[in-house]
Amino acid sequence: MIRLVIADDHTIMREGLKRILSSAENIEVVGEALNGFEVLAKVREGGFDLLLLDLSMPGRSGVELIRQIKSEAPKLPILVLTMHEEEQYAVRTIRAGARGYLTKESAGTQLLSAIEKVASGRPYISAEVAEQLAMEIMEPHDILPHDRLSNREFEVFNLLVHGKSLTEIADFLHLSVKTISTHKTRMLQKMNMHSLAELVQYAVGKNMINTPQH
Repeated sequence: MIRLVIADDHTIMREGLKRILSSAENIEVVGEALNGFEVLAKVREGGFDLLLLDLSMPGRSGVELIRQIKSEAPKLPILVLTMHEEEQYAVRTIRAGARGYLTKESAGTQLLSAIEKVASGRPYISAEVAEQLAMEIMEPHDILPHDRLSNREFEVFNLLVHGKSLTEIADFLHLSVKTISTHKTRMLQKMNMHSLAELVQYAVGKNMINTPQH
């Protein structure tokens, strides 16, 4: 039996996932978390075999949250289930310690097999992400502007280009507006850009814009 915790701040999504998982005799949902703080509480409490984790939740989230989970529970398998399709996010999560990456669009058909594979100790990633990881290991590649960003800066970048204000991002990540503003300034410097419009134009050009998150 695979005991699983679902971490997602959307009630409809959690209920939908539980309906999908109810058809599996070897999977039991033993807990839910609505934000990063609840995720860490569940991890510290233990008693489950796999964490099904949304990347975009209030409070600590994304790659930073994965890193903290792995520092506290190195052996806990994490399957990321997210709306982010961009391969760069997938590579960052795998580097941080996630064992699998699945888009919510694919969840209906691939979720059960992804959970079983990750729970058994094997990775679950797309062929495109696997190829990108292999390319990074095998040969040098050109550093793209967004590759220069830290994980937190990349998270702020993603929220900015999806139309979130500094205040909204600060509330969402439980950080001060000043901290988010500093991240934005550093981001523009690292990417050699001067405005939010340039960031958005860049994100559109790299197919990094998808449907609004929240």
